[in-house]
Amino acid sequence: MKNRTLIKNGLLFSGCQDEKAKIQDILILENGEIGNIGIIEADEEAHIIDANGKWVVPGFVDSHTHYDAELIASPGLKESARHGVTSIILGSCSVSAIYNSPEDISDSFTRVEAIPRDIMLPLLQKEKTWTNAKEWKAYISKLPLGINVASFVGHSDLRMHAMGIERSLQDNETATKEEQDHMLHMLNEALDAGFIGLSTMDNPWDKMDGNRYWSHKTPSFYSSWKERKNLIELLRKRDAILQGAPNLVTRINAINYMLASSGVFRKPLKTTMIAMMDLIGDRYIYPLISTASKAINTIANANFRMQSPPCPFTVYYDGVDSVMFEEFPSGEAMRHLAKNLDERNDLIRDPEFREAFKKEIKKKFAPKVWHKDLSKTLIIDCPDSSMIGKNFYDLAEEQQQHPVDFFLDTIIQYDKKIRWTTTIANDRVEKYDNLYNHKHNLISFSDAGAHLNNMAFYNFPLKMIKVVQESIDAGKPIMSMEKCIWRLTKEQADWFGLDCGHLKPGKIADLVIIDPNKFDAITETVETGQIEEFNNYDRLVNRNQGTVSRVMVGGKTIFENENFVSDYATTKKYGRFLEKQ
Repeated sequence: MKNRTLIKNGLLFSGCQDEKAKIQDILILENGEIGNIGIIEADEEAHIIDANGKWVVPGFVDSHTHYDAELIASPGLKESARHGVTSIILGSCSVSAIYNSPEDISDSFTRVEAIPRDIMLPLLQKEKTWTNAKEWKAYISKLPLGINVASFVGHSDLRMHAMGIERSLQDNETATKEEQDHMLHMLNEALDAGFIGLSTMDNPWDKMDGNRYWSHKTPSFYSSWKERKNLIELLRKRDAILQGAPNLVTRINAINYMLASSGVFRKPLKTTMIAMMDLIGDRYIYPLISTASKAINTIANANFRMQSPPCPFTVYYDGVDSVMFEEFPSGEAMRHLAKNLDERNDLIRDPEFREAFKKEIKKKFAPKVWHKDLSKTLIIDCPDSSMIGKNFYDLAEEQQQHPVDFFLDTIIQYDKKIRWTTTIANDRVEKYDNLYNHKHNLISFSDAGAHLNNMAFYNFPLKMIKVVQESIDAGKPIMSMEKCIWRLTKEQADWFGLDCGHLKPGKIADLVIIDPNKFDAITETVETGQIEEFNNYDRLVNRNQGTVSRVMVGGKTIFENENFVSDYATTKKYGRFLEKQ
């Protein structure tokens, strides 16, 4: 059996933006490390992979995922792996699956991240043996991992455990000194185990699931910044990372994250916040956040990064079953009554409710993520087939109705049986130059593993590569391809302190072989796939037939010619838990 692998004749991108790509060979040793890069003679002891005409790049890094539940059931994380993502980060947005009971964890995850509770809860009840970060890491490390995993610890997870779930969800209820010390101990314990930092959340959209605390916000929302101070200072002291999201309704407390990162008369704190996008409904927010992030890094010596998806941010809705409706009071009221459709429909029929909905949906200057423009919608499925391919605004005009009345009547009639889509951000390709080159953002925020029927950005690195290549071909390059690959790999790995994203001798060979002649296969189209281990639960997926020729993790092929290897995520382990360096 040949124990070494030699990749021949590929155009090699090392992951360094200042190293020009060139045709080279890569020798991968039996232990999965890169032994040599250059012009290497083939020998009979090596398995040869011919990469002629193709690109060899480091495996991509996805630094914002919610794979915490899927990892347990399906440790291959196939929908990321098939697109060349070889390293991901769990535990985002204040929720992690570490310290609390299966029911408490499921209630904090499943509504806000749109993960089926009737799957996640039994899965945790069956599998959860860990009680702390070290044990969770040990559990992950024993799984037949397909790709590499790093993790934050969630602030809501800590707060629920320290205070008890009921007290953690109360307004004006502050953790006691003993409870704050307990949270500090748990965070310190997680950092000792190699976790990369703490994720928190201030967005009021994020609501609890289950029957006990339905529609309460997640625990970190109720935590003051004064209560968090010791946690933040521990992160600063230990060179760890704070990840968070501001209140997306008021947005004012985004300033807290920027100021926390400040390094004036102290060490800067690595801080990353979601998300910098060119919002259709709020065009001023992108230049404002862009300018503010530059200013805080330049003037206040911060180490602050936004997160940016590099492609149109398109979402899909089943009726009003989407977190986007949480951002305005009328939508929030409908979502609150989702478990009782009779009550919800009575509310929707109420003339006063309709008037409030109309006022809220047409507010031009209110901060908003969803543009709330019913003419920018597309109905893609409905029992009334005549509605498919049209938008709510035009259909309302045909019926001589107010668009909101038509929309709400449709929700009463069809509920989740009407499926529609809209793009809410990053619709203007001409803005990508600034977005891609912004020094103080990270190209990420896929939310992989969450919102399974609402969006799919698993192939975001390939989408960015395609856009950059098209700009190069047109003679108006957004950036060099070397910089593009760096932004998707080594830049993020270095910033998060992870040993990945770089091809050089001595490094573990996590890499992707890409066919640049198949970039036309990279589109905005989504398809429906299934998570076999989630009882074949439907999810939106991306496909780019033939673009990714091969994916290797730990020096071994996991994906080739649109197929995973036979022992993938079952009997053999390829990935590893990535500790913060």
